[in-house]
Amino acid sequence: MKYSRRGFLQSITAASLGAASTSFWPSEDASESASLTEGATILFQGDSITDAGRNRELNGANEGLGNGYAFLATAQMRHLHAKLGPLCYNRGVSGNKVFQLANRWKEDTLELNPDVLSILVGVNDFWHRLTSSYEGTAETYEKDLRKLLQRTRTQLPDTTIILGEPYAVQEGSAVDEQWYPDFRAYQKAARNAAHDYETGFIPFQAVFDGASQRVEPTYWTEDGVHPTLAGSHLMAEAWLQVYNEI
Repeated sequence: MKYSRRGFLQSITAASLGAASTSFWPSEDASESASLTEGATILFQGDSITDAGRNRELNGANEGLGNGYAFLATAQMRHLHAKLGPLCYNRGVSGNKVFQLANRWKEDTLELNPDVLSILVGVNDFWHRLTSSYEGTAETYEKDLRKLLQRTRTQLPDTTIILGEPYAVQEGSAVDEQWYPDFRAYQKAARNAAHDYETGFIPFQAVFDGASQRVEPTYWTEDGVHPTLAGSHLMAEAWLQVYNEI
């Protein structure tokens, strides 16, 4: 499936509107409009937010999906599309930056040949500048991300890509004034790459900002990065909203 520019714009609009609503789990009737073929493969890629403690020995089982948004989104999809039996995999790896995704891309993505590929990466590309010796910049992140997207478009031309925006919630224990304004450049880089490569885009920052207007931010993510169960549900809702606009 090729993700059209019109579809890309619809996804941004739908997800942005959804972020302000109380809930946007799709109804069973609405789900029928989603472009899903029988036995389609859906792959979640990223860092610890996607990894969410998945069991690497049980890649195709429930435990292999972890306990985060990938698991919750998969549960809903496999419920609503039971007759089609989508195959969902999680290949997120805690701590990964874009270049580390690229190093394992052949085995963990290209060889799976997914129909839908979801990518959420970027927070470590910034965070590890503060907590370790990593010296990459926002420009490094954008260059690496665009290279990865181009590689994927070239080798998997029929795969639909959904790109998640890296996010941070400032009142979390790990996120403080050191993150700003520099972290926003990483978010802008993700948005621009999604636009240029015509991928679906999930504005996760708006999702968490909107939710934090209703309940204290630490209810959704205690450290500002890793979601709580409620935060994972928010992310799954946003992911499904964008997916169902494809």
